[in-house]
Amino acid sequence: MRRREFIALLGGTAAWPLTARAQQAATPVIGVLHSQSPDAFSEPLRGFRQGLKEAGYVEGENVAIEYRFADNRMDRLSEMAADLVRRRVAVIVTGGGPVPAFAAKQATSTIPIVFTIGDDPVRLGLVDTLARPGNNVTGTSFVVTELATKRVELLRQMVPAIRHVAVLVNPAEASNTEVTLKDLETAAGLMGFEITTLPASTGHEITAAFATLERKRPDAIFVAPDAFFTTRRVQLALLAMLHKIPVVYPIRPFVEAGGLMSYGTSLTDAYRHTGGYTGRILKGAKPADLPVARPTKFELVINADTARLLGLTVTPSLLATADEVIE
Repeated sequence: MRRREFIALLGGTAAWPLTARAQQAATPVIGVLHSQSPDAFSEPLRGFRQGLKEAGYVEGENVAIEYRFADNRMDRLSEMAADLVRRRVAVIVTGGGPVPAFAAKQATSTIPIVFTIGDDPVRLGLVDTLARPGNNVTGTSFVVTELATKRVELLRQMVPAIRHVAVLVNPAEASNTEVTLKDLETAAGLMGFEITTLPASTGHEITAAFATLERKRPDAIFVAPDAFFTTRRVQLALLAMLHKIPVVYPIRPFVEAGGLMSYGTSLTDAYRHTGGYTGRILKGAKPADLPVARPTKFELVINADTARLLGLTVTPSLLATADEVIE
């Protein structure tokens, strides 16, 4: 090999890593900040990736994702958000309740933040208005806390003789608890049933709450929308079966775990909106100009096996209304 050719080859070899690094640096990085575990994020992740794909981004091809999961330890979220900011991610996506969104908002006023929550972001103070969120924050609100009355109506179709409903709430999530109890008190006044509150913020407290049912003797349980309860959905379904009590839940994963019935927004659909917004921001859109997305698709899911084991009959009207019946 002639000396000139060797120098040219050496120069090309040395330049290749620089080119590769430049291409890698050009790949946008999304930071995902979630209050729960990776397992709890599996279904939402499918929707999120679908939304990203529809916007032109595929993880591992033209976008990278840094995941941070707090495993229900809310005290870890602030440091995790700060770490994503230090890594200079292009967008921070939050899920698992409003706490991760607030942690991200506190950590940065410049990096775009896209949240997914089941509460009113205006009332919480996350955004200025739904139409014009303002600043660096927007996202998807899937309104699970606003559907309490409808859930009770559907529950009464399954269990017509309801006179007493126990409400499982997480006192650590004061906002969700306040809205849920307020809506149920209104529904109770209209429909004529009594409410008992069952507070629980840990797995042990959930078991203890169910243990009080022999004394309180409610006709059914209403599980408030809460990210922590979603992670305990198998425990809740097992306890409901053990105590032979009908339970209505806010979203589908509870029913897939053996719960009786749920009515609410599809998590997959909600996170698809979030993925779409994330893709638009990567292309240059500003969060302040993206109205908070409000999914309009709601689904009633019934577990027919659980109903039979509880000695309940799924009425023809409920069967006709249900989006899915799990056998």
